[in-house]
Amino acid sequence: MKWFELTVGLRYTRAKRRNHFISFISLISMAGIALGVAALIVVLSVMNGFQKEMRERILGVASHVQIFGSGQSLANWPKVAAEARRDPEVIGTAPYVNGQAMLANDDLVQGTMVRGILPEQERQVADLDQHMVAGHMSDLKPHEFGIVLGQELAQALHLSVGDKVVLITPQGQVTPAGMLPRLKQFKVVGLFHVGMYEYDSGLALIHLNDAQVLFRMGENVTGVRLKLKDLMLAPSVAHRLASTLTVDAWLTDWTQEHANLFHAVALEKTMMFIILLLIVAVAAFNIVSTLVMVVTDKQADIAILRTLGASPASILVIFMIQGALIGVIGMGIGVALGVVTALNIRFIVPFIEKVLGVHFLSPQIYFISELPSDLQQGDVLSIAITALILTLLATLYPSWRAARVQPAEALRYE
Repeated sequence: MKWFELTVGLRYTRAKRRNHFISFISLISMAGIALGVAALIVVLSVMNGFQKEMRERILGVASHVQIFGSGQSLANWPKVAAEARRDPEVIGTAPYVNGQAMLANDDLVQGTMVRGILPEQERQVADLDQHMVAGHMSDLKPHEFGIVLGQELAQALHLSVGDKVVLITPQGQVTPAGMLPRLKQFKVVGLFHVGMYEYDSGLALIHLNDAQVLFRMGENVTGVRLKLKDLMLAPSVAHRLASTLTVDAWLTDWTQEHANLFHAVALEKTMMFIILLLIVAVAAFNIVSTLVMVVTDKQADIAILRTLGASPASILVIFMIQGALIGVIGMGIGVALGVVTALNIRFIVPFIEKVLGVHFLSPQIYFISELPSDLQQGDVLSIAITALILTLLATLYPSWRAARVQPAEALRYE
């Protein structure tokens, strides 16, 4: 590009126009691009934040890989855990017993998932210790029938640490009166809060030995949970362990157990990108009308430049610079606004909720009750480049029309 085209293009942009309507349309186009780019950055950052928060909270309770036996019963779990630890990616193992049950406190009853654990080994595969709001995970002792509840579950049953609760299992016992469910009284020794309503309202933890007695498992367990160095390698590690384990067992990883959830978030992120990109496209193509009016207004100037020796290509570049400058300024403002908003979304949303007196994400409805944000450099760059490309495309037609202006025709009535 020659300095001539750049100088004239920038001068046209800075010059005071006689037609103030053209300046108004330029500002509207610039504002539209800025708002579209900012919205894209904020929405994608929030979607990234949802993915990150969901992954961390789910894997704070779930595991990267699970090994379980057929019929939900796995024998000789220490051998299975030892074989799994031979894989270089496995850094933690813990046995577990899963079962469905009901908790009753006076006339209050709630269904729940009961998980039997070994506290000293559970902390190798999950972060529940970090989410305890009362008591400690180590308070679960064998044969003492202590129980740790999710905070929402405890509130629904009006329970606190030290209270008694009756656990009812579907594994019945035969009596002269027929089949009756098994009942066992437990003492609440702790409460946890992981920030996901599914777990806080539907999970209870007891000691592994108590779970084996309660669900009549003998020495067997439901399975073994694994933690990996890199959770993104879970599918390949599960596939590798399936061929190396010497026991008859099934393996699943976190991407399979929660596949629908993560696929739905990824699909929503893609669709939101496309929808909001259309806003940027509409704003960018407003530049077409702006430049068409500028070309009509500047026909005499174009003709004079042509008679002074400017080529059609030079005229094309001059008006492309004008349109591109509108897009660059709008894109720059949008990126700055979007980045600042995305970085401070945790403070902005609570302020708006306080002012309006509403709560946007109810914990009873949504997995996550706070609006998270994870600003990624790659997203910002891709949005900025896409907006710039759309802006440049929008300048092509008006600039081409300017390059086709014939000096003789333009100056005929001057």
